[in-house]
Amino acid sequence: METLTLLDGSEPFDVSAHAASAGKPAVLFAVGAGGDPLRYGTLLAALANAGCTVIAPHFQRLAATTPSEGELMRRARRLRLAMNSLTEASATVTAIGHSIGGATLLALAGGQLWLGPGQHIEIPTAPRIRKLALLATPTGFFRAPGALDTVHAPLLAWAGSEDHITPPAQSEWLVQTLQMQALQTARTAQTTKLHITRGAGHFSCMDQPPPHTVEPLQDKHAFLEGLAGTLCRFVVGTD
Repeated sequence: METLTLLDGSEPFDVSAHAASAGKPAVLFAVGAGGDPLRYGTLLAALANAGCTVIAPHFQRLAATTPSEGELMRRARRLRLAMNSLTEASATVTAIGHSIGGATLLALAGGQLWLGPGQHIEIPTAPRIRKLALLATPTGFFRAPGALDTVHAPLLAWAGSEDHITPPAQSEWLVQTLQMQALQTARTAQTTKLHITRGAGHFSCMDQPPPHTVEPLQDKHAFLEGLAGTLCRFVVGTD
């Protein structure tokens, strides 16, 4: 991975990236609140080693539990800018996101994100996102009627049974809602898969979790390798 600097208007921001050859799968990675994608080293290295183009913008750490409209809009805009700048225009993209990063990608894929009653955040969609992998993603932002009506991308959701920040019920709701919508509209159901890891927590998918957190998994390395393998197979279409 190399670090590149792109411009958002007049403001520079960093992107960790790995360029693969033309025609290879492309992955857009969205970090959680901490903002540093290099803390997910096992996953990003596995994607690069699998022959994927990897694009992982850096962001400032979110200070509050709930992000502001401006913070969400900035993250969504820079994810789109990085994707468009570092992939071919014809390339389709798999988007992988952790926590609030996953929620931002779900909005880019067509979900209507709400911060509260009357607080719909107008995030322009990114039609090139054709698959979604969402890790411990908060889905309460999408509970308004019809908020997921235009989300049609194949979805892989992951949750940890010991996650007390975004409990597995949030990912279960997302998968069930998308499946029910497909049935009600007689649309061919997109592939939706849910993986729940027994004993994992909210930060278990990170090589470097936030300070002072306690890792509930006994064999963190084996878990990270397994999760990275599952996501690589999802990206390249063998799972």
